Amino acid sequence: MARVVGVHGIGKQLLGEDSLLKEWRPALTDGLRRAGAAGAVAEADVAMAFYGDVFRPAGEFLAVGDPLYTAADVEDGFEQELLLAWWQAAAESDPEVVPPGADTLVTTPRSVQAALRALSGSRFFAGIALRAMVFDLKQVHCYLMDPQLRARARDRVLDAIGEDTRVVVAHSLGSVVAYEALCARPGHPVRALVTIGSPLGIPHLILHRLQPAPLGTGRAVRGVWPGGEDLVWTNIADDGDVVALVKDLRPLFGGRLRSVRVHNGSHAHDATAYLTDALCGQAIAGALS
Repeated sequence: MARVVGVHGIGKQLLGEDSLLKEWRPALTDGLRRAGAAGAVAEADVAMAFYGDVFRPAGEFLAVGDPLYTAADVEDGFEQELLLAWWQAAAESDPEVVPPGADTLVTTPRSVQAALRALSGSRFFAGIALRAMVFDLKQVHCYLMDPQLRARARDRVLDAIGEDTRVVVAHSLGSVVAYEALCARPGHPVRALVTIGSPLGIPHLILHRLQPAPLGTGRAVRGVWPGGEDLVWTNIADDGDVVALVKDLRPLFGGRLRSVRVHNGSHAHDATAYLTDALCGQAIAGALS
């Protein structure tokens, strides 16, 4: 089994293990080189735990691919709350984005339409079709609300982890899947969890819905540690990453967690931008030496 297992993020339902590894492997290798650990892992020692297809609608004649979602398909409650949280975060990091409440072009400034319009013009979501943005919202919602889908995605990660696996690198929604998978297997062999662009710290929407549930209440809430005493968990976030709304996870998961800030430029949430950073390479190399 692979020494390093990657867990992809949101919106990869049309890809697969090999297509994702074509992006991840060279980026990971570059990060290790920047960290002075070139050659620390061979190509065959990196695998991808792919779960994207559990979200992909079954193909049928004349209707293959993502559903043709519109703003009207964004559901009340979780999906609207997460969309507005993305909007607020985008406005705080991108001066071109009108903040919630300041949009006077609509009757209801905090409406779904206003949020999608603002995000479509942001640096972060530029080039993402509206239906894809809505589909991403629904992916997060489905994972947290559908027990069977959640179990299938988590099992993909567990199936990829063997006795030789030492590092799990998880991006975006994949960090939630990987975290829950490691918590579900006490005594696992993973020595380093590296989460990049992670939404794990979003209160109420993500944190309080985790399995296992966090301990405590209010400001004293604390997520379960996803391994033994020798597990090193490094969380890496870009200040402009809208998905990683809470950048520092230490108050929520304990002081043992290492919090890192990086600068990915206009590709704030891109997995390969995270992987090529020297600090990400250091976090991976530390468990392989």
